[in-house]
Amino acid sequence: AKEDKKDNKSAKTNTVNSLTGEQIAELSVFIYGRLVGGRQGLNQIRKTAVERGKISIKNADGTTENASYELRTMRGESLDKEKIRFDQEFPSSKFALIYSDNKIIGVFNDSVFTPREEAAKSFQNQIWRGIEALIRYKENGATINLIGKEKYMGAEYNVIELTDKENLKTRFFVSAKTFRVMWIEYTEGEIKYQRKFYDYRESQGTLVPYRSVLFANGKQVEEITISTVTYGQKMEETIFQTS
Repeated sequence: AKEDKKDNKSAKTNTVNSLTGEQIAELSVFIYGRLVGGRQGLNQIRKTAVERGKISIKNADGTTENASYELRTMRGESLDKEKIRFDQEFPSSKFALIYSDNKIIGVFNDSVFTPREEAAKSFQNQIWRGIEALIRYKENGATINLIGKEKYMGAEYNVIELTDKENLKTRFFVSAKTFRVMWIEYTEGEIKYQRKFYDYRESQGTLVPYRSVLFANGKQVEEITISTVTYGQKMEETIFQTS
């Protein structure tokens, strides 16, 4: 209980009530690249990224599928110019989703296929509705609005809403104490999604959550755990091409 009181006190002490939504976003950008000089440092360090780990997907029928994954990214001036390849290896299959020229295609055994709408949408949300979308909101031409403050479990959060060029709205719950994004929320149709971020660590001077969990209407549907992430490795553009 003493610790809770202490946490509450520090959250209140570090919160400035007059911050705008954009100022909160800028403080977050600074925190994620604090050791490398904020936005410019993030752009320089993260020119390429190779992330490996495990993904666990809960299907509608209650079954769980586990896969190893490799996510390779070549940074663009903005997210729509990004090149991303997401390889997943399940016990019975192996395939990749590629995001290039703002389009998503699938590759299975060197054959190109059109991913299921659900899979493509999930991949798109991973790109456009994540921490990277907040870090690069300016480059992406997105706007930020302050929704207000909320308290959960004794901790205080600044709630900001990002509206991107496609008019997609995503709410970011930013710790008033650390300015880290603790979770995001967005709605599609009748489904309210929430992605929570855990296990923050420093990686090459930048801040990375090594675990995230996605909920759909309160039920866990996906968990991603990073094993390793490396920035700045040389990468061939051919891995993002299909012909």
